[in-house]
Parts: sequence; structure tokens; C-alpha cells
Amino acid sequence: MRFAIIGSGMAGLACADALASAGHSAELFDKGRGAGGRMATRRMHTPLGQVSIDHGAQYFTVRDPGFAQLVARWRRAGIATPWVPAGKDAWIGIPGMNAVIKQMAAPHAVRWNYLVKSVARDDGGWRIIGDGQEEGPFDAVILAIPAEQAAAILSLHDFDMTRIALVARSQPCWTAMFVFDRRLDSLPTVIRNQGPVSWAARNSDKPARAEPECWVVQASGNWSLDRLEDPPEEIAPLLLSALGQAAQRELPQPVAATAHRWRYALSAGTGDGALWNAELQLGVCGDWLLGPRIECAWLSGRRLADRCLGAALVKGSAS
Repeated sequence: MRFAIIGSGMAGLACADALASAGHSAELFDKGRGAGGRMATRRMHTPLGQVSIDHGAQYFTVRDPGFAQLVARWRRAGIATPWVPAGKDAWIGIPGMNAVIKQMAAPHAVRWNYLVKSVARDDGGWRIIGDGQEEGPFDAVILAIPAEQAAAILSLHDFDMTRIALVARSQPCWTAMFVFDRRLDSLPTVIRNQGPVSWAARNSDKPARAEPECWVVQASGNWSLDRLEDPPEEIAPLLLSALGQAAQRELPQPVAATAHRWRYALSAGTGDGALWNAELQLGVCGDWLLGPRIECAWLSGRRLADRCLGAALVKGSAS
């Protein structure tokens, strides 16, 4: 079968891995410029040189045996390692969080900078409709994107899946990145849940980060929601002040600062795991269907692939 997967983050790539391993074709479409998604790493040009900062997911945890096997392979490949300051079961990608996503994406056909506007189905199969372009036909379509984005596409095809996506609202998160010309010695490596600061960490203390003093500060969901449409240049100074308050000291001015808005950052998870309409050959996966962890995105992608593979076997025996 020929599958189209919209979204090439952890869920979409986990699904693509399983489908490709079973001999099927999986083509991915992503609006981003490159691999990462919410495991992205931002490159900043500063007076001290180019600096890379993990500004999405800060680490991931491992509980499922299958995911543990994959993480063990990443560790042997030198692209993942434990990071104790975040917790005894915390892992990070090296040299950046996006390293594992880059490796997962490498063997697949991914169309970057491709914003999918809608999908259409006729007797020939599914078509992917972008901005002035169209791809297909495909036997099946998989949505591996945030619930809010999935709902807009699902609304024309499956009411039940649309309803589930509409219920699964995501929390936003404003993230600020700061580069300093000196080490902030009196600050701990990680600060959690201090006022508007949900998470702050010295990014330059992570393994394999040979860089100047870099900090990432992520705001709480409520704080971010109240300022969701504010410009980034107004957010960065506010989160610098919040970091100083959390650390209970006055901070020097950074040599570089920027902010990024994650509009769809965290979802509590609906408990559905994955969604699949066998009649339409339309599926949905993502952490928002299971829980707010990187591992949940991987599990959701694999669960959907299992259901797709079962449908492929049925289709193959009937042809």
C-alpha cells in the first residue's frame, strides 16, 4: 500500500518506520524546514558565534520495552544519552534534541516546507492538496499533527474522529532562549515551576554542548495563553525577568535573546491511543491521543501502524 503521512515528528516517523518495515510505501509531508517538530533545536547567531539551543521538548523518558530498545540503539549510535539533572530516567538527543528525529527521518521520503491544506478522496484514492500543488493518489492517509490541525482536515471526512480531536485541546507554551557572555554560577542547572516559569535549564550544561552560557526558559500554559498573540520581542524580556525572579538574583543582560511560541505544546491525552477508519483508510496518531510525553507519540504512531498493517493484510487477501 501507498501511505501519505502528514507530519514528520515522532508519531509520524514511528508509524512510517513500522509501515516501511512491513514493505509498504510511506511518504511524509511536513510544513517545517527540517526534522525536529517539538523536539526542535534552534540555531542562533550571536556575537559569540553560532549557538544551538533545544527550545522544544527538553528531554524524554523511557518506560515501554519497545521504545527502550530503540533508545538503546540511539545510545549505541551516539545520538542519545541520559541527562541526570532532569531526572533519573531523563534522556536527551546529542548534539541536539533533534538528532534522533533526524536519524528517523533519514531513510524516508519527506517533503519539507509542504503545508497540507486538505485531503480529498475519490475512486482513485486519496490526494494531498497543498498550496498550489497536489500529490497522489494514496491508498491511505495518516494525520500525525496536533489535534487542532487534525480537526480541520478530519471535519470533512469523519465526524467521530473530528469530535475526539476537538475535545483534545492543547496548551500553548512561550519559550525564550538567552545567551550570556559569562556563566551564571549561582543558578542551578534546572529550575521548575517558579511563578510563570514552568521550566528553565542551562542548555549549555547538557552533554555534547560545547557552547557559551545558554538558557532556555519555558512559560506555564496559563501565562502563555494570556500572552498568546504578543510579539516575541515583548515576551523575551518578560521571561528574562521571570528567570531572575525564580533564581532570586539580578541577571546580566544576555548577548542574544529570542522567543518562540509553541501554539500546540502539551495535551493531557484522550486515552484513545490512535484512530483508524478502515472504510476510508484514514488514520490519526500523536501524543495528544495518549499522553504528553515523547514516548507517547512513538507509541501512538506504532499502534496506528499495527492497525494499518492489519487493514493492509485484509486488502491484500481480498485482491
